[in-house]
Amino acid sequence: MSEKGHYDTEAKGQGDAETPIPSRVKAVDLFEDGTVGPVYQAKARVLNAAIQEIGMGKYQWWLFAVAGFGWFADSVWPLLGGLILSPVVNEFRFNGPFLSLALNIGLFVGAVFWGLGCDIWGRRWSFNVTLFLAGVFGLAAGGSPDFITLASLLAVLGLGVGGNLPVDSAVFLDFVPGSHQYLLTILSIWWSVGQLVASFVAWPLIANFSCPQGSTTCTRAENMGWRYLLFTLGGMTLLLWAIRFFVFPLYESPRFLVGRGRDAEAVAVVQRIAQFNGTTTALEVRDLEAAGEAVLSAKDGEAGKREKRVLSKSSVFTLDHIKGLFETPKLAWSTSLLIFLWGIIGLASTLYNSFLPYLLASRGAKFGDSSYYITYRNQVILGVIGVPGAFLAGWAVEQPYVGRKGTLALSAGEYPIGLTGVFLFASTTARSSNALLGWNCGYAFHSNIMYGVLYAISPELFPAKDRGTGNGLTATATRVFGIIAPVIALYANLETAVPVYVSGGLIIGAGLVALLLPYEPRGKASI
Repeated sequence: MSEKGHYDTEAKGQGDAETPIPSRVKAVDLFEDGTVGPVYQAKARVLNAAIQEIGMGKYQWWLFAVAGFGWFADSVWPLLGGLILSPVVNEFRFNGPFLSLALNIGLFVGAVFWGLGCDIWGRRWSFNVTLFLAGVFGLAAGGSPDFITLASLLAVLGLGVGGNLPVDSAVFLDFVPGSHQYLLTILSIWWSVGQLVASFVAWPLIANFSCPQGSTTCTRAENMGWRYLLFTLGGMTLLLWAIRFFVFPLYESPRFLVGRGRDAEAVAVVQRIAQFNGTTTALEVRDLEAAGEAVLSAKDGEAGKREKRVLSKSSVFTLDHIKGLFETPKLAWSTSLLIFLWGIIGLASTLYNSFLPYLLASRGAKFGDSSYYITYRNQVILGVIGVPGAFLAGWAVEQPYVGRKGTLALSAGEYPIGLTGVFLFASTTARSSNALLGWNCGYAFHSNIMYGVLYAISPELFPAKDRGTGNGLTATATRVFGIIAPVIALYANLETAVPVYVSGGLIIGAGLVALLLPYEPRGKASI
């Protein structure tokens, strides 16, 4: 140990300036020097070294489970709008896309509020409150006496659900060692499980407790299936929240704390994680202080003071977190492409997924098998098919010459976006319900790979101190287009293949955009 502490720093040349980095950090940083503030970057490297030294232990595996609850909720509740659409329209007699519109408005507000907010007041409370809101208002929605009440409650539910992925992905990435960042991709297994559980629960409830399709009258007593579904999923979500809140001790993100200049609290968190894992850490407050002081000493006095002030203001409610995502031309290009990607994929997927049960039922009617039983049985099959995609995605993103960008973009072999769009187009050729189901199985499998990679690469490409804001911006983009999708559906003939053509074209276009991303996170540590 030197006089500076356990995590010494050494200088590496960067033009005329010297940028100190911790000598014990083995992973390569994702960002080049100058992308984030040098004081924050130096301290983040020290934190990376300490978390890597602790390793992937019990705390991180617990977090893999409880953070996955957010993926589960983000899958279940947006899908719910499609699952209950037909029986709810039968009972309340309204224009179907308005239900999806209400839910997506809530999701949009939630993405903005929680995504930007968790960089201001911290990750911990956002992590717990979002799931609680989803559970409470999911239960309440089951008692809705009319469409206005149902739409309003689903909109408030969306306020909670919309914050799950922006917050949960930031939390997980802040605590996991750089060598295990690929697990963020595999977290999408929870998204696949959510689809499966929601469809599996809906199958018997909607099939056995709903008015017959096409019935002229439909009373509440005859149509309890969708209510039972909301009660079940709402109770399940509350149970998951209880596990998060009462069982798992979530600590505040050390990277968030360092971004606010609270070094002692950040060190205390890392020490508690080590203790939870049954190990120790050599990290001390003076290690972080030494890293920051080494940067400041490399600058002239006035510039160093300015850098210190910027660091201490990093979580005040200003535009600083948004500006930080556009700090350099390369980072600005990366952030802009991610927002664009999320937007067009959000439009395509929301337009398609929100009305998939209706599409299956209406196409099935032409084939003579449009019962609720067959429709929701097919939904369960699609849920099962999607599960293996998460594991394939986790394997593919670590392959040389493929990585995150290749897995997201290429249109051949095991790579998802091209095949996702291709299977959507192919579904228009179906001449039997089984053929339609087969094409949709291909779509479900590859779209789960696509989303698994997209959910992982986005937070990896944002600096940790601005990660919640970046996640919020990308989630906002997909929610904005999620609002546009049902508006399009209001004026489109859903009994034709038009929504499929639009969705397929947009997703294939997204594959080309993904190739333009300037960063490849494989083998590099996010800071």
